[in-house]
Amino acid sequence: MQALILAAGMGKRLKDLTKENTKCMIEVNGETLIERMLRQLDALSLQRIVIVIGYEGEKLKGFCETLSVHTPLVFVENTAYETTNNIFSLYLAKEYLCEDDTLLLESDLIFEDGVLEDLLADERETLALVDRYESWMDGTCVKLTKDDRIEAFIPGNRFRFEEMGEYYKTVNIYKFSRHFSETHYVPFLDAYSKALGNTAYYEQVLRVITMLDDPEILAKRLSGELWYEIDDAQDLDIASSMFKEDENAKVKGIAGRFGGFWRYPGVLDFCYLVNPFYPPRRLTDEIKANFEKLSAAYPSGQRVQSLLAAKDFDLFPEQVVVGNGASELIAGLLRNEKGRIGLIRPSFEEYLHRCMEETVVFEAKTPGFRYNAKDIIACFENREIRTLVLVNPDNPSGNYLSKMETEELLSWTEKEKIRLILDESFTDFSEEGTTFLDKHFLEKHPSLIVVKSISKSYGIPGLRLGILASGDRERIAALKQEIPIWNINSFAEFYLQIMEKYAEDYQRGLSLLRAERKRFAKALAEVDGITVYPSEANYLMIELTNGAKAAELTARLFSEDKLLVKDLSEKTGGEYLRLAIRTPEENDLLVNALRKVL
Repeated sequence: MQALILAAGMGKRLKDLTKENTKCMIEVNGETLIERMLRQLDALSLQRIVIVIGYEGEKLKGFCETLSVHTPLVFVENTAYETTNNIFSLYLAKEYLCEDDTLLLESDLIFEDGVLEDLLADERETLALVDRYESWMDGTCVKLTKDDRIEAFIPGNRFRFEEMGEYYKTVNIYKFSRHFSETHYVPFLDAYSKALGNTAYYEQVLRVITMLDDPEILAKRLSGELWYEIDDAQDLDIASSMFKEDENAKVKGIAGRFGGFWRYPGVLDFCYLVNPFYPPRRLTDEIKANFEKLSAAYPSGQRVQSLLAAKDFDLFPEQVVVGNGASELIAGLLRNEKGRIGLIRPSFEEYLHRCMEETVVFEAKTPGFRYNAKDIIACFENREIRTLVLVNPDNPSGNYLSKMETEELLSWTEKEKIRLILDESFTDFSEEGTTFLDKHFLEKHPSLIVVKSISKSYGIPGLRLGILASGDRERIAALKQEIPIWNINSFAEFYLQIMEKYAEDYQRGLSLLRAERKRFAKALAEVDGITVYPSEANYLMIELTNGAKAAELTARLFSEDKLLVKDLSEKTGGEYLRLAIRTPEENDLLVNALRKVL
């Protein structure tokens, strides 16, 4: 068995990173791609490793020769790398294919060690390594039969998104038997190159071969093993987080992206907060049906957005401003807030991060960080604050002040001439279901500002929507002046346009969430070493009580089960986790994983 690595390309999409080096010389966590690949191949006791070089070939060759690789290295030069594609690189090395069984790899890949070991251990002689297609993948796909025959190669120009559930992506790692190369691949490679030139890709030859009655090549499906193809700077960033050796650092690196987890294979996100029971399929289908129109159209300005939001939440347009997520509105609001600001901790940190003025903090110290209106008043009554921020239900604790308690707090702030910022992004999930988004109530209490993240409760974080409302119309008008005229996109505006039609679906989704929260909490409470705290939000906070460390448990859940949870140890100073509520099936996966590791 030998290996053949195609490494002649220029890697133009990596821009400055490949300005003076070939693609496989970029580093992932301090190790070049070629160094890692050669180390992995060297452990397989191969007869030789053939590397086709081209762009910056001498530099790559010199680097490889400095490595502690015991397997003999053979270099084949593609001097026409600028005008040819990888079919020509493979053509230049075709004699080697006919001399031995071959592992064929592209040099821009990074993968777990076990990938090659499993490929060699498979008794089938000629295999194309494939993985179930996911949205982050790019390049050639295939369709498979139940017995792993490749029934169709799907190049990019024939890709059908409506069929992507049937697709597998080629990993660009192959095992060719010597017989397959002699009787199938090399003869077709010769014919293809002579007939159609050398600007195609070697998968085109495989595509032709799979049309034969006996193509010999079958697919080998990956079953969760990590791999990544690095084509651009974002790929490199993702691969760097995926392949960190330290599991704690890996989880921190991934969570620190604050989203975009569809780029990570198989990750189940219990960290970020959405509504798993809304929106309904019909709503998303309505958005899909209007995709072309919306993607080609400008959204309306703030005046129309305010009209839509006022309609949806029964407010006066002059009371409400729409934001690109609640975070945009929080930043704009606190940028102009004057005087000392009272905050509660632990809580949603965005308010603390956006404060331009001095802050006074109430630290909740009770188990589970429980507090009530009287506790808040007792803390701030002699602190001379001008503004008080209350997130209700609070994040991450799920602590909830009832409508009566919130009104008690509002009465105190009004008496003390303190502005109250009430973030009720999670209040729809509460059993009480109370909202202060009431136009007449806001008019009576102009010192109250209500912030609501539509993303969280309505399950559409990708659309980035939030609103801020107050009876202080001058303040609302000033905030509108600060926000760009097109601060939300057409898809978000269209959602505001149609959401009222789905009000019953929304209420049904909230009921399902509340029922699942109760069931999920009960299941978690039955796991040894866990205390579950009451929550009125779409997440539960748990405390580890058997000596387990939150950071270590977070890393273990990710490495063993690809479950991403929120480690609260740095935020709280204790061993706490926040768990988003997902579907019953997904929640059971997490409960079972926790039971296993605890």
